[in-house]
Amino acid sequence: MANDTPDLRQIVSQINSDMAQVEDRGSVANYIPQLACVDPFQFGIAVVTADGRIVKGGHADTPFSIQSVSKVFTLTLALRQLGEALWDRVGWEPSGDPFNSIVQLEAENGRPRNPFINAGAIAVTDALLGRRTPVEAVTEILQFLREVAQDESISVDAVVAKSEKASGFRNVALANFMRDWGIIRNAPEKALDVYFNHCAVSMSCQQLALAGRYLAWGGRLGPEGPQIIPAIIARRINALMLTCGHYDGSGAFAFRVGLPGKSGVGGGILAIVPGQASIAVWSPGLNEVGNSKLGSLALEKLTSQTGWSVFAMH
Repeated sequence: MANDTPDLRQIVSQINSDMAQVEDRGSVANYIPQLACVDPFQFGIAVVTADGRIVKGGHADTPFSIQSVSKVFTLTLALRQLGEALWDRVGWEPSGDPFNSIVQLEAENGRPRNPFINAGAIAVTDALLGRRTPVEAVTEILQFLREVAQDESISVDAVVAKSEKASGFRNVALANFMRDWGIIRNAPEKALDVYFNHCAVSMSCQQLALAGRYLAWGGRLGPEGPQIIPAIIARRINALMLTCGHYDGSGAFAFRVGLPGKSGVGGGILAIVPGQASIAVWSPGLNEVGNSKLGSLALEKLTSQTGWSVFAMH
């Protein structure tokens, strides 16, 4: 990683100004009714650095639906609880297909390719659910998010969760198909209840960047912070974020940004600079593969100006 970083506040301020001038902001996720109502003319960015600074711009304090970014945190909890046994139920290879595809499941005996496509995240959610009630599982996820973000105000947006449940027919099909193969071991509606709720968690860029710190510092909340997970788990989650975190746009994100990242159709992206920073960006308009159009562009600008990349010379 490059350490001779130009002034980060100036860079973030310039990126915020640049994003305000972009006319093509993509399209909001209209297949989830509640997300279709979000104003696309919003952009936020927050960067948490090794010394604990928070550098932010735009709508960095505006809560938004983190959607699939939540899959990073449920995967963390499942690996912390189940360890390697989790990989019996979900793989770690890129899919190359849309995030809600059912084709691969049928070809591969109901075992999802990775934890970040919808089928994989539902399988991880089911594993995390175990013998808990859905309410207990959602409470545990929220407690974990509040712990890593050090913010007790983080909550589920019940209106978004209800909207997803009412329109999530493809996810219901995925869960039932996996139940038939024994990948899902609880009643599908229980796993889906938890899944719809954790996707409907509402966070701001600042909260999300703070929550991601343990992935930047080997499982710790900062260089000297408490150990949340073993370093090997943090390393593997980062690897999955790099290869699978943007669905069938993951290769393009790695090529242009060069960081582990996880997107959500709410327009948020969590990106990790190992040993340097945790970054969150948000803009509701999505590109053709379902990732934030302005968020991706902003991260490309940020990494080009800071030299941050997992592929950079140390």
